[in-house]
Amino acid sequence: MSKAVRPAGEEPAVRWQKTATQNLLRNTSSGVFYARFRLGGKLRWRSLETKVLSTAKLKLADVLREERELRAAGDGQITFAQAAQIYRERVAGNPGMKEKTKIDHEQRFARLMKVITGTGSKSTAMPGVPRGDRKGIQAAERKRREQDWAAWGTLKLRNVTAQQCVEWAAKLRQTYAGGTTFNKSLSCLQAILEIGIEHGARSDNPAKSKIKELKIARIKEAATELHLPEPEKFQEFLSAISNSGSGWSRPCADLVRFLAFTGLRIGEARFVTWADCDFKRGQITVRGNPKTGLKRRKPGESRTVPMIPSARDLLRKLRTERAGDAETEPVMQVTECQRAMDRAANEVGMARITHHDLRHLFATRCIESGVDTPTLSRWLGHKDGGALAMRVYGHLRNQHSQAMARKVKF
Repeated sequence: MSKAVRPAGEEPAVRWQKTATQNLLRNTSSGVFYARFRLGGKLRWRSLETKVLSTAKLKLADVLREERELRAAGDGQITFAQAAQIYRERVAGNPGMKEKTKIDHEQRFARLMKVITGTGSKSTAMPGVPRGDRKGIQAAERKRREQDWAAWGTLKLRNVTAQQCVEWAAKLRQTYAGGTTFNKSLSCLQAILEIGIEHGARSDNPAKSKIKELKIARIKEAATELHLPEPEKFQEFLSAISNSGSGWSRPCADLVRFLAFTGLRIGEARFVTWADCDFKRGQITVRGNPKTGLKRRKPGESRTVPMIPSARDLLRKLRTERAGDAETEPVMQVTECQRAMDRAANEVGMARITHHDLRHLFATRCIESGVDTPTLSRWLGHKDGGALAMRVYGHLRNQHSQAMARKVKF
């Protein structure tokens, strides 16, 4: 008969039953098998997460091999601060990552450290302070935050527990209600802990625990509720921008029309030149920023969008007015017009909309006009065959379908 044993410090109520296989024991209370082995002079325990002996034997071999590989990979002494620095250096030095994405990763890290350490991630408001002085103050604040993070990060990664990760995640949820923000910061934490695995600090990621009570679930990102103007109200909106009296009134109104009639992102629209406008074929070539290219595409890639009648009329009018422009000149004379839009929205009594909302307005009008989702997704530059367009605009398509169905009579 096998002898029941218990590791030092274990409560007497828990008994461990030896098996015929070396390093394999069974918890008599739960029935779960565990691996017990000595590595680097220290006794270690690993749950095999099974109550079946044959499965436990297979998992035991994997666990022992994994632990030996981790031991060979490093001394396991890496700290959170060191792993975080490696994460940030990898992001900064990634040649395949766009600058905007790198900034986004740095913001994820700042938000994560803000809730973990209790230090702020943004500069305090400084009304009345000259701009030149503000830069010096902000630089000092950034340096202080970096020092706070480094001082806190002396915690060794091998000592980070799943319960700590759960607590950090709870703080993230309280501080940042948005699902996207929380999910990105959680991914940052998980990536830092993965570096600990690479360096032999541990064999698991405590922020990815499979235990139900310690599992950190990502937040389902709810679709943004759109408050877009009806056609008549949109015309009032355009008129208010055009007649505001500013020297840039008309260029601002033209930008609003261009975004609404093409569905381009503001970062794409500002780089469209006259050479990109093919009136013969009735299409616009979209290239994006010359340095970073289009979103989720490599620099140098492009896409085309059709000129709907309203877009063609707008572009022909502008080209006639600016016949002396070189082909390389940008079509739009302003790169943004949010303040003009805010002022006009308030004047005509409609909900505030952004540059990106004009892209949603374009998609909405297309769906209401009967454009199918795969075609619309290509116009918008999505590369998922319409999955994103269905999530964002699917309810509009259903409403349009029901409206059309009511017109069918026998």
